[in-house]
Amino acid sequence: MLLAERCESERLRQIIKELQRHRFGRRAETLPEDQMLLGLEDVEQVAAYGETAQDVSAPEGREVQAGRRRVNRGALPAHLPRIEVVVDIEDKTCPCCQGELHRIGEDRSERLDLVPAQFRILVTRRPKYACRACEDGVMQAPAPARLIEGGLPTEATVAQVLVSKYADHLPLYRQAQIYARQGIELDRSTLADWVGQAAFHLRPLHERLLGKLRRRPKLFADETTMPVLDPGRGRTKTGQLWAYAADDQPWGGADPPGVAYVYAPDRKADRPIAHLAGFKGILQVDGYAGYGKLAERGDVQLAFCWSHMRRNFYELAAPGPAPIAGERSSISFYAIEKDIRGRSAEERCLVRQQKSRPLAEAFEQWLRAKLALISQKGKLADAIRYALSRWEGLTRFIDDGRIELDNNAVERSIRPITLNRKNALLAGSDGGAEHWAIIASLVETCKLNDVDPLACLTDALTRIVNGHPNNEIDHLLPWAYCRHDLKAVA
Repeated sequence: MLLAERCESERLRQIIKELQRHRFGRRAETLPEDQMLLGLEDVEQVAAYGETAQDVSAPEGREVQAGRRRVNRGALPAHLPRIEVVVDIEDKTCPCCQGELHRIGEDRSERLDLVPAQFRILVTRRPKYACRACEDGVMQAPAPARLIEGGLPTEATVAQVLVSKYADHLPLYRQAQIYARQGIELDRSTLADWVGQAAFHLRPLHERLLGKLRRRPKLFADETTMPVLDPGRGRTKTGQLWAYAADDQPWGGADPPGVAYVYAPDRKADRPIAHLAGFKGILQVDGYAGYGKLAERGDVQLAFCWSHMRRNFYELAAPGPAPIAGERSSISFYAIEKDIRGRSAEERCLVRQQKSRPLAEAFEQWLRAKLALISQKGKLADAIRYALSRWEGLTRFIDDGRIELDNNAVERSIRPITLNRKNALLAGSDGGAEHWAIIASLVETCKLNDVDPLACLTDALTRIVNGHPNNEIDHLLPWAYCRHDLKAVA
């Protein structure tokens, strides 16, 4: 009885420490990159302040500082327009002999300038023609198609609203405030109407993107909560935004990266089954049990995430000394993965079988041995059982060079959603959450492929409105664009 009480007491202590860490501690094992960059920004600002003060107080050292900046600033993009300003002398007469000076060269320097975003009005004029000899009718060119029939914006204006909301995380009411400073009074509801109509036109593009991802042999999957306003109840309900991502760059795959989000009002296991209908291959996921039903069909093999497994041990070790929990939780395969990143799938598989397999076998033996020695009611036992119950999926990466060690590729695609969710607080309805999924999929896929989302969406909306053929919709997918193509669009 005493041993049982001690085990129960230790288990409760572990739970309390875990809750304290969740409430007061860091949410991740390492300091988030964004937080580190914020600290570095302050340090760099203080250093720049000191250098400026030194330049003012000691002008003789200014040229040295300028030389350092020239070395570190890099080159400005070649595609930007150049506005040349000539700073010349007024008198071209030699002060010694009064002869005429002739030009022997010049110094040239470049600085990055900015013209603030400026609204303009496009006036479309359609002349009417009639015949003087007869009265058969009036001839006039047809009006060009518009994204918003009878509305004010061009496709570029609507694309700017979409990018500001879903890439720069500016809610519509903030955008309305920004436009008002330039004398353009646009109500938030007007902007919302533009977003809704754009989402309707972009829906086939989103469906095609998800369909192309379903044909890949390897996908990542994850989900995050989406607060949605629940009319009539005076509060929000919790929906789910599912993310399906592909990134073959770590093993040199030829297919471009992409991510597609799909909104669902719940987290039932039937959701990923419906979203990934027809998918056959490797699905890398976290430990959510709902994906198990997807694997029961036989066409899908699950690969699990080592980061999620390791986190269970870290949470036990973080509050204080826990030698049993921390003894093996630090075992990592990431050093091996770092050396083989970018190699072919065959090379990665060969190295993993030689180096990672012995580590995995030793770790499994340790887990089973420890589980037999500790209380089965403790948090450590839960962490070990979590790992052992998913061991086949955790070690599947050893025999397949396309599989990653963790699910971080799709989790990185979830971060912009969480940031946007923090600023917007909630989606106004299930339909609004679906629009969120459609546009965010295209924006984030643009970012993954180093494509400007503003130019991409502007071109896609313009082509769709002008009757782009459905059988050529692949030409509008984000990865079909490149920087060279988008310069002309911009």
